[in-house]
Amino acid sequence: MKSIKKLTWLLILTVNIASAQNRYELNSGWVCAPIGSVKVNGEKVSATSWSVKGWMPATVPGTVLTTLLDNKKVPDPFYGMNNEKIPDIYRTGRDHYTYWFVKEFTEKAPQGNEQVWLQFRGVNYSCDIFLNGKKVNNARHHGMFLRQNYNITRLLNSSGPNRLAVIVYPIDPVGNPNGGQGGDGTIARNVSHQYVAGWDWIQPMRDRNTGIWDKVYIERTGAVNIKNPHVVTQVPGVRKPEGTQLPVQIVASAELENPTSTKKDGVLQYEIDGQIVKQAVSLEPGAVKEVALPAFQFNNPKLWWPSGYGPQNLYATRFQFLEDGQTVADEEKVTVGVREIQTEWNAITRSKQVSVNGQKIFIKGGNWIISDAMLRFTDQRFDAEVRYHRDMNLNLIRVWGGALIERPEFFNACDRYGMLVMQDFWMSGDCNGRWVDPMKSEDQWTRRNYPNDHSLFLQSVADQVKLVRNHPSLAIWCGGNEITPPEDILVPMRDSILPALDGTRWFVDYSNSDEMSYNALGGNGDGPYGIQNPVTFWEHRTFPFNSEVGSVGVGDYASLKRFMPMENMQVPQYPSNKVDSVWDYHKYIGYNQYIDPYGAAKDVPDFTKKAQLVNYDQYRALAEGFSNRMWEWYTGFIIWKTQNPWTALRGQMYDYYLDPNACLFGLRNGSEPLHVMCNPTDGMVTIVNNSFEEKRNMMLAVRFYELSGKDSFVTQVFTYVEPSSAKRILSVKELMNKLAKDKGVFLSLQLLNEKKQVISDNFYWWPDATGNYSGLQSMAPATLKVKATPMGKGKIEVTLANAANNPVAFFNRVTLLDAKKKDRVLPVFYSDNYFSVVPGGEKKIIVEYDGAITPAISVEGWNVSSQEIPVNN
Repeated sequence: MKSIKKLTWLLILTVNIASAQNRYELNSGWVCAPIGSVKVNGEKVSATSWSVKGWMPATVPGTVLTTLLDNKKVPDPFYGMNNEKIPDIYRTGRDHYTYWFVKEFTEKAPQGNEQVWLQFRGVNYSCDIFLNGKKVNNARHHGMFLRQNYNITRLLNSSGPNRLAVIVYPIDPVGNPNGGQGGDGTIARNVSHQYVAGWDWIQPMRDRNTGIWDKVYIERTGAVNIKNPHVVTQVPGVRKPEGTQLPVQIVASAELENPTSTKKDGVLQYEIDGQIVKQAVSLEPGAVKEVALPAFQFNNPKLWWPSGYGPQNLYATRFQFLEDGQTVADEEKVTVGVREIQTEWNAITRSKQVSVNGQKIFIKGGNWIISDAMLRFTDQRFDAEVRYHRDMNLNLIRVWGGALIERPEFFNACDRYGMLVMQDFWMSGDCNGRWVDPMKSEDQWTRRNYPNDHSLFLQSVADQVKLVRNHPSLAIWCGGNEITPPEDILVPMRDSILPALDGTRWFVDYSNSDEMSYNALGGNGDGPYGIQNPVTFWEHRTFPFNSEVGSVGVGDYASLKRFMPMENMQVPQYPSNKVDSVWDYHKYIGYNQYIDPYGAAKDVPDFTKKAQLVNYDQYRALAEGFSNRMWEWYTGFIIWKTQNPWTALRGQMYDYYLDPNACLFGLRNGSEPLHVMCNPTDGMVTIVNNSFEEKRNMMLAVRFYELSGKDSFVTQVFTYVEPSSAKRILSVKELMNKLAKDKGVFLSLQLLNEKKQVISDNFYWWPDATGNYSGLQSMAPATLKVKATPMGKGKIEVTLANAANNPVAFFNRVTLLDAKKKDRVLPVFYSDNYFSVVPGGEKKIIVEYDGAITPAISVEGWNVSSQEIPVNN
């Protein structure tokens, strides 16, 4: 009988949980050996009596290359030119990276109806599996993006250890890494990721990431196994984050499997916020059945919102199957965010517009490749990287199609930090035939039909949709990067698989589709790429929902030293474009022409210091230029790209080691939800409001500072701005040109609230009449008084004060150090950085970190000498 009841302590006490789910990960104690050294079959290898003495410790989850690196069999491919020292699979043949992986584990023999399951979340590319002398999979498994789930109840030893043996074969074909995008393109004949054959931002992964790359689990259940629970939240109307909420509806379902030889009756139920929703179920022997639960009206829920618009409320939800209505046979936990994604066509911009809970959201996004090119994923790294995106005041991450469906742990972080996700499937115009390309080994017609196995692609789509569909952060599905899948993949995916398994999100057929953003200007529908004159972002109209724009990001000298040998620390030459071999190998994009106005770089430390000025200005201008035309020209932008999965020199707001550069803080400033800014072409001071509320009774303060530090006050004026809009206030063009003519000038813009607190702070530096920063090159030094005070575990407040008789203390970086080792602590989260302090001004920076260290703070700036400050208790 269907029922909805209030959960009580009595009910908890009366449920027998003795058989509830027990799952653990097999993530240590693995050993491995190459296929050529193993002369017996899988039945022998998996027998506990057969010796694996002398086998190499293996990293699982991980790739063959990760294991070789961890065992010091190869050099670090991310350092210098080391990747060239590692044999490439295209030249060695596939057997070189075909490996056996063996793991012994203890699992007590099942009792009664208990079942034990072996689960693989990802193997690249194909594998055979053996347990205790028996083959587990009837046919060889293929596909990087297809989970495997095996009932091993009858294969377990009744006592003692069990031995699991897996032979993993690389993709076929492996692709020729000839320097093209995805090499010769044949990598895309597999249902796998394409970047591993090389791209314009990465060198090839020599083993093509062969291995048991994702998690392996053992799960114990009762007679019924819950699989792929699904929760849909329907939020009608236009909502706001605060106040009492009208009811929403929850629709839930789950797959149930009865592997036993007898019929099983029971109850499928889930609990959310103290409420239980139930459905009686009868399962025939050997049946797998999807069960829908009654629709549930959830009163006054706490809603989930994207970052910058409201809180990220989450509910811990538990699905259970109660055999005979009493004994818990299995349990699965799902985290639910109550929200609804909507889209509509904006006729003014001629692009799609995204709404959440009825409120339109101006999309500020970053393109994401993968957390680590060798698939070394950790919860901590996912958390740090996604937090950096939140801290940049972005609200969307696009997972690019040449990589993978991101892992649940990535989506968990996006759920926590309010990052919407646009998830591509595994297609790219470069490999899949959009363009003529002399680097490709096959013609466009052939490449257009990649991969070889369309059925496997569709199977993998269905499986991966089930893996991540419950995450509130997931907002958009995308058929592929710059190309649609072939018709016999696209049509069933769009019209059958996604509607049946999800049906709640926007599906765009490819990343720069006219359906997403009408391409009235011609071209590919994205870009421009590379460094731009900041004015470009304000005055040049690009695609109204731009999926890829921008690409710079050289870090500072400390960042370069982590992966570049000292003999290669050579300043790139301009305009001859002579670049050191290591810089070139790590995909440097030249932008000396934007560095030279600050003075030709004397050495690499000077080059990287000036590069940060360019980085900051570039990404502040990008965010401001798009926001300036919000809802007029644009409904959103997605930066290409915000992070690197290896040690590249382009397209990153922080380096591979999670050390932020000035791109991150320029973007953070320009993307503020409430932001005051100035158009460099017409001098128009504008306020952007990305909230749902009108902002009233704000004071706008405008000041110029000469290079000497003299304050040329302009005005203070009360103002307001409507919700989700940009408001132009006044122009400072004439005065700016006059003051900047000889040496340049600084412009300070501040918004203050009714409590006289600064709620937006923006500081520009303008060049002289020739376009050079001549005044900066001859600035007098400034001395900052710095104090660092602990605010609790892992949190420090840094206060920086500039005396009234000083010039501006320009472009300062605060860095957290380990006081004993003198190394930078990474990752660290700064409330602001690369900031300036005006004469008589003060700046407070909050520094947050994890780890047990003795902290110290270093401060250095353009005209501020480096100093180290102890953290005083």
